Amino acid sequence: MRKRLSLVVAAGVLAGLTPAIPASAALVTHCIGTGGAVTVPNDLYVPAGESCSLTGTIVTGNVSVAAGGNLVVSGGKFSGDVRIAGNGYFDASDTDVTGPVVLAAGGYGVYLRDAATGAVTVRAKGTTTVDSFLFTEGATVTGSVNVQAGEVRIDKNTSITGGLTSTGTYYTDVHDSFVDGAVSVLNSSTGSVFCGSSIRGKATFAGNLGAVQLGPNGPLDSCASGGFWGKDVSVTSTTGGVTVDDNIIDGVLTATGNTPAAQIADNNRIRRGVVTDPPAAAARSARAAAQPRTDDTAKAEERRTDAVQEAKAAGPADL
Repeated sequence: MRKRLSLVVAAGVLAGLTPAIPASAALVTHCIGTGGAVTVPNDLYVPAGESCSLTGTIVTGNVSVAAGGNLVVSGGKFSGDVRIAGNGYFDASDTDVTGPVVLAAGGYGVYLRDAATGAVTVRAKGTTTVDSFLFTEGATVTGSVNVQAGEVRIDKNTSITGGLTSTGTYYTDVHDSFVDGAVSVLNSSTGSVFCGSSIRGKATFAGNLGAVQLGPNGPLDSCASGGFWGKDVSVTSTTGGVTVDDNIIDGVLTATGNTPAAQIADNNRIRRGVVTDPPAAAARSARAAAQPRTDDTAKAEERRTDAVQEAKAAGPADL
């Protein structure tokens, strides 16, 4: 039965996943199975295709999840960074991660619930077949979030101290959350929804193939209120529809080159004015069909459940 943690030299095990680690690095602990409230005094490694489930575990070094591996942690504390390889999965609840969290190209996903981390990065899909995701609920990210693939849902009082950059994702939605820096959502295939959130920096939405919905009463999702935007907001070159409803914008709203023309409700409070297309250009627009949002977090919950069951089947890990 596979159930033990073993110590091996980090240089050989982590060379492909964390190349910045020197050949003289300390030992690394392999995790297959379940672990409790103990301290791992070095790096932690989940081997390819294996599952590790931790509760209350402290890791003083860096954490790596190899291809197809799963790491589920509750009530933990990681002093280093977390790196997840292709088709790997990282699920953290009530856990503090001091360093950044990086999902490699084709990584399965990252789900953060009431967790605190450094900057979060999701690499572009590239030639891989796996569509990644980043889901957060009540998370605190100290740094920026940069996502270049898959599904993005920032929700339930998540706080990002830096900016949010999304390029080429399937969708990027932000609900009831706070971003202290700038927001950029570019070339999303099914668009973007921002509701009930506060954005301190400049916001740019451009080249999105789906709709962009800022506030309630839009085609993609239902929500109770709009948001606060601390600087200029620009929505351009978007197909599928643009709706701006019940927002406070402490800057200029620019909504040009969209097909169809943006619908800007009278209940918005926009401090520095609105820039739109001339009426003749707006009249030539035709509405594209929007795709209403569904709850996609089920895929994360299913992967978490399977990972925990696999870890339990492997038995207690000797931490």
